[in-house]
Amino acid sequence: MIRLDNITLTFPDGDARITAVDRVTLTGRPGTVTGITGPSGSGKSSLLAVAATLIRPDSGRVLIDDIDAAELSAGEATELRRRTIGIVFQQSNLIPSLTAHEQLAVMNELGDPHSHRNRAKANARANDLLDAVGLAAQRDKRPHQLSGGQRQRVNIARALMNDPKVLLVDEPTSALDQERGASIIDLILQLTDQLNTSTMLVTHDLLHLPRMHGSVHLVDGRLSLAESPTAQSPVPSGT
Repeated sequence: MIRLDNITLTFPDGDARITAVDRVTLTGRPGTVTGITGPSGSGKSSLLAVAATLIRPDSGRVLIDDIDAAELSAGEATELRRRTIGIVFQQSNLIPSLTAHEQLAVMNELGDPHSHRNRAKANARANDLLDAVGLAAQRDKRPHQLSGGQRQRVNIARALMNDPKVLLVDEPTSALDQERGASIIDLILQLTDQLNTSTMLVTHDLLHLPRMHGSVHLVDGRLSLAESPTAQSPVPSGT
């Protein structure tokens, strides 16, 4: 489970500071997808960056399985992120020279001095995840040989390589047409249920919100009062 507890984040703006996230509390529970919406500049991606431990908030707690990530050193936060958090960025950012399988397998090598011991296991998991996202037949293709939707599926599979407890997804359908976007949301919902991840998903597409377990709406860095109760208690998966 991940809980953002009274998070405030500001950025410098000349002699003053701009508030990007203003006292936001939000919980993501295992097996659920919580949608985060709001107009451009409302703080959605900033909130996700705090949840991902990529940015330390000015105040508040980021609780991941009772560990307050906001209190960790940079090195400790990196290790927590490697072991516990999967991040799906808006752009797939795949490495052009690597095949779909290699995009996943290389995650085993990051930050682990004993990675060679786990290579066989990592290769097997990469194959399993490519199969789960419907790309087993494309495992040897490089990014330029894949469609936009296929690249995003590789992106999602890569984020799941280390079996994260928390999955954070930023605008996964923004570069896709409606049909391919719907299939990506289907995939995220399916994998969240199967892998029991606590998923938070930033989206501009309100069409997909009814399919999620809960949603919140940010305006000027604050949760909309009409939406915030859903954030505290997402409907359990399967109801």
